[in-house]
Amino acid sequence: MSNQRYSPEFKDEAVRQVIDRGHHVGDVAKNLGISQHSLYKWVKACRPDTSVQKENELLDAKKEIL
Repeated sequence: MSNQRYSPEFKDEAVRQVIDRGHHVGDVAKNLGISQHSLYKWVKACRPDTSVQKENELLDAKKEIL
């Protein structure tokens, strides 16, 4: 297991390739020489938590009904 640390700029660019440009995690990880696991974690950390969003939508719907 490597203790390699990556700069925030490096992580941002890797995540941008997946989220904004639609590249596959495996391809980006291979091209950048990083593990897919690390890249998946970085992407997950950048995406909003959908459970909170769904909970808010449910509360809004309940308010509208009442």
